[in-house]
Amino acid sequence: MSIASLSSIQESPSRSYPLVSRQSHPNDTVVTVGAARFGGGHFAVIAGPCAVESREQILETAHGVREAGAQMLRGGAYKPRTSPYDFQGLGEGGLELLALAREETGLPIVTEVMDSEDISLVARYADMIQIGTRSMSSFRLLQKVAQTGKPVLLKRGMQASIREWLLSAEYLLANGNDRVVLCERGIRTHDSEFLRNTFDLSAIALGHLETHLPIIADPSHGTGRADLVPTMSLAAVAAGADGLILEVHHNPAEALCDGRQSLSPATFTELCSRLSAYVDLEGKQWSPFCLAG
Repeated sequence: MSIASLSSIQESPSRSYPLVSRQSHPNDTVVTVGAARFGGGHFAVIAGPCAVESREQILETAHGVREAGAQMLRGGAYKPRTSPYDFQGLGEGGLELLALAREETGLPIVTEVMDSEDISLVARYADMIQIGTRSMSSFRLLQKVAQTGKPVLLKRGMQASIREWLLSAEYLLANGNDRVVLCERGIRTHDSEFLRNTFDLSAIALGHLETHLPIIADPSHGTGRADLVPTMSLAAVAAGADGLILEVHHNPAEALCDGRQSLSPATFTELCSRLSAYVDLEGKQWSPFCLAG
């Protein structure tokens, strides 16, 4: 590549992610997963626990979030944990419980894949595959997940720039999968005393200028505090988010991971009732599952 070509890419970052760029695809992409639609004026809510812990826990939580209005269920079967001694998930047993929750509630499920060896197994159960923050730059993993043809939820890396995030999405599209939803989930900054991460609302607004892909927000990880999640959820809607992914646990005080940032079913229900007015104000369409089902 010539020096002139390199210069042109630096001057116009979108040229390095042509498939993701709004310049080459001016119309919003809409990604559909069951009853949930992301992008193009649509709004959807994904909710559920950080990790699948037991049959009772996932079924109770799944029924609760469905009744409140969630259109998708989240839950981790494989959990990337900083400490090797923390709960790592139930593996295939967790995937089986997610499938049972889908059977009982009708909610499509999204769950994370961490390792290329697990892709075919996760794809067998999941309606949407999540690439977590720690895996955003695992490019071989991105390529192989893209080839499943499943919708992909791509979380921003905790220390990634917006350009790096969009380039990771480019890997998915370049490998034939344009069913991609981006997720802003907070980035690490100097303020760790009160917040787990800094929730970057500007990434949602800027992201919509740069890309045609839907962008949702994760204020649970973005703040690390359940008492901030409702306020930041509403702020994310105002910033243009095409949806939310929220951690909800039937008993946050006893959660095996991320209990501090998990909403109770009652708080989630209250938040959903408030969200409707904000979504309407932004001119987006949200059909809560309990009303649409």
